[in-house]
Amino acid sequence: MSGDQITTLCEQLMKAVNVIMDGGSSSRYRLEALKFCEEFKEKCPHTVQCGLRLAEKNNTGIVRHFGLQILEHSIKFRWNGMVHRDKVQLKNSVMTLLSRGTHNIMVEEAYIKDALSRIVVEMIKREWPQQWPDMLNEMDKLTAMGETQTELVMLILLRLVEDVVTFQTIPAQRRKDIQHALTQNMMQLFSFLLDILQEHTQNYKQLKADTTQENKAKAHCRVAIATLSTLAGYVDWVALHHITADSCKLLEVLCMLLTEPELQLEAAECLLIAISRKGKLEDRKPLLVLFSDAAMHCILSAAQTAHGAGLVEQHYMFLKRLCQVLTALGGQLTALWGSEKDVCQPPNFNKYLQAFLAFTNHPSQYLRSSTQIAWCSFLRYEHVSKDPVLLDVIPQLLHATMANLLKVGFPSKSDSPSCEYSRVDFDNDEDFNAFFNSFRAQQGETIRLSCRLSPMTGFNMASEALQYQLTAIIDVGPTMSKTGKGLCSIFSPSFVQWDALTFFMESVMSQLFRTMEPEHLPVADGIELLKAVLSYQTHDPLILSCILTAVSTLSPFLLHNATVLPQVLEKLFASATFEVVEESQGLQAPRTRAVKNVRRHACSSILKMCRDHPELIMPVFEMFYAHVKRLQQDERQLTQLEKCALMESLVLLSNQFKDYARQKAFLEELMAPVTNLWLSEEMHSVLSDPAMFLSYIGADVTPDDPIREDPAGINRSRISLCVYTILGVVKRARWPSDLEEAKAGGFVVGFTPSGAPIYRNACTEHVIKLLDNLLALIRTHNNLWLPEMMAQLSPHFMKAHDMLEVEKNAILGIPQPLLDHADAPVYKSVLERMQGFFCTLYDNCFHILGNAGPSMLQDFFAISNFAESVINSAFVNLENIPDYRLRPVL
Repeated sequence: MSGDQITTLCEQLMKAVNVIMDGGSSSRYRLEALKFCEEFKEKCPHTVQCGLRLAEKNNTGIVRHFGLQILEHSIKFRWNGMVHRDKVQLKNSVMTLLSRGTHNIMVEEAYIKDALSRIVVEMIKREWPQQWPDMLNEMDKLTAMGETQTELVMLILLRLVEDVVTFQTIPAQRRKDIQHALTQNMMQLFSFLLDILQEHTQNYKQLKADTTQENKAKAHCRVAIATLSTLAGYVDWVALHHITADSCKLLEVLCMLLTEPELQLEAAECLLIAISRKGKLEDRKPLLVLFSDAAMHCILSAAQTAHGAGLVEQHYMFLKRLCQVLTALGGQLTALWGSEKDVCQPPNFNKYLQAFLAFTNHPSQYLRSSTQIAWCSFLRYEHVSKDPVLLDVIPQLLHATMANLLKVGFPSKSDSPSCEYSRVDFDNDEDFNAFFNSFRAQQGETIRLSCRLSPMTGFNMASEALQYQLTAIIDVGPTMSKTGKGLCSIFSPSFVQWDALTFFMESVMSQLFRTMEPEHLPVADGIELLKAVLSYQTHDPLILSCILTAVSTLSPFLLHNATVLPQVLEKLFASATFEVVEESQGLQAPRTRAVKNVRRHACSSILKMCRDHPELIMPVFEMFYAHVKRLQQDERQLTQLEKCALMESLVLLSNQFKDYARQKAFLEELMAPVTNLWLSEEMHSVLSDPAMFLSYIGADVTPDDPIREDPAGINRSRISLCVYTILGVVKRARWPSDLEEAKAGGFVVGFTPSGAPIYRNACTEHVIKLLDNLLALIRTHNNLWLPEMMAQLSPHFMKAHDMLEVEKNAILGIPQPLLDHADAPVYKSVLERMQGFFCTLYDNCFHILGNAGPSMLQDFFAISNFAESVINSAFVNLENIPDYRLRPVL
């Protein structure tokens, strides 16, 4: 084809490209132009000539980019079909484009540079090293031509390592050849890159203060940034000795660049990759050079400067990277410390820890959380944790952690310096809440590890903070609870402080009792704190819940001095019946989740005390039992779940009788009301007939007021009470763990041929007679999914078998709105109550069957025709039951 024909074809291609890129072009013309361009690339034999013509720098950017795309396409798909002369000519033409075919580094478009570098890399992937042995020398010569060519060379080298090592986008044999060539030339290549970096950073530093040389300085800065990016691509995989060569010259240069605002982010990223490298310990030892005076000075001064600049995105990103650098350096230290005799406390270790503390105290919650892994590593690792410098830092760390436990910094608020940073890091309050919950768990581990090393330091801090909080005035803040006037919401300053304090106390006390010998425990101080907590009076459900946590946390001191046990039980029982009263009207306010949580918290605390420290309660067992019976006689005092929690605590205490006959008689007395109700003729009829069951629970009628009116609610609660009670007894009733005590108490009925004891459970006789109706209930519940039974549901309850919204949200990962969670009613409608009833009832029935085997052992499996009864109940009508309801069966 003649030169004129080439020119004409190029003009047509230019017009087609302009049509494609013109926003005003019609779809028809754009498609025709696109088709013309694609056919040209696929079929025309003159793509190289046209591509070179279009890529000339006097054309527009989009035309030049299309020309470069044509060249890349030709190399990718036609290279093997070219004769040697054409390959050499194309390579020379591309090298000419590199040397003279682009505008100045500060003017040229980034997409042109990228396209040109891709072309060169495609040729390298096909020719180097076998057919193009001088490639690296040619790249070296290009860098001597100026900043523009040097940047292009950096882009080429980066793109090459990405394709070969990072993304591995070429055939295995070629990848192996190129990677081998890179490895052989790595010393030369690293020296080349480091020289380029030093040269241009030095020129940049010299010229940046001269206003007449501003563009020249920017050009050198651009090259330095490109070189750092390229180095980052190689540092990730090359042998460690290249990184630490020449007395860690590369690390030294990178540290010095941390103080250059325009280069510090890229330098930090490259440094982070280098310090994060794994490998043999002896190869990683040189990395500890970063603890030297010069390196640590650069890191700390850069951090101080960036922090002093306030919340500027560039500086904040740099601080994040710098924090990661310090964390990675700590990881290398813990791996190396003690591995050899000469690896011990590094120089400037105190400065390093103080820098870490500064990040731990930073307003950004994200930066605070980034330090936790390193702190835990230091505190957990044998050699580091014994170092006196680290031990001296523990009080400062605990102070910082206590402050960081305050749940502040929500993006939607402005009540803390953290809020501004959270708006950068999190999309909404729900994201922040999920992050903070994870962050708090990390802090809990940091506190526990710190207190393992210095338990009294943590106890004294917790004691001081608790005493202050007990005397502080309640501050509800601007966001008050909807439960009642003057009550805290989860955002109120007082609750935030109490919530943080109780978490800190839990973490501290768990280690205190585990670490210290009983004779060294601060029992007197602990009891005084417990008395102070017990005397604190509040009608705020959120604050009261924190008080109960404090009581539970301090209750192990009762094992050493039980004088205040009656006051503890009194506090817990009073909280179990807690209600909020509206002062203006003297009426009971609607029971919210916050109130429910207090009551449940109190019942759980009682249950936990009976489970973990039954020896505390046994001396006052009769008083305890009388109090529980008094509460259970009044149906308005406790919910069925709360009644069952207290009943479970009595079952746990009955295990301490260690007398089969006495425990059996006690369980019979305890279960008598439930047994009489469960075995009544009315209940048997209800549990055996699906239609009667629906009528009994009120699912076949539509209430006049679907929010408040629920006449059948009492019937559902009776069924729930029975099932909860059976489950509680089966789970909690046990024989003594000590064989001799079990034999003496009458719990051992024989021995197996191998000599293992055969036990019996005091609850067996009472539970077995209740199983027939339980299986009838399971069968009835399964049959509720029959079409004719579904048709009997009233229109209002057609969705009663659906999954609860909370279950759906949990599966979908949708968090509940934060404020509404504490102030929302437990159930908002009769339909939701019905859904909850069906869901928990079905689950609990199968939990009973699952726990019955380990609880009643051979007596359970010896029940006559029991297997047939289970098959005829639990496995009935499974084809109609949705999968999400079959989970408890498994």
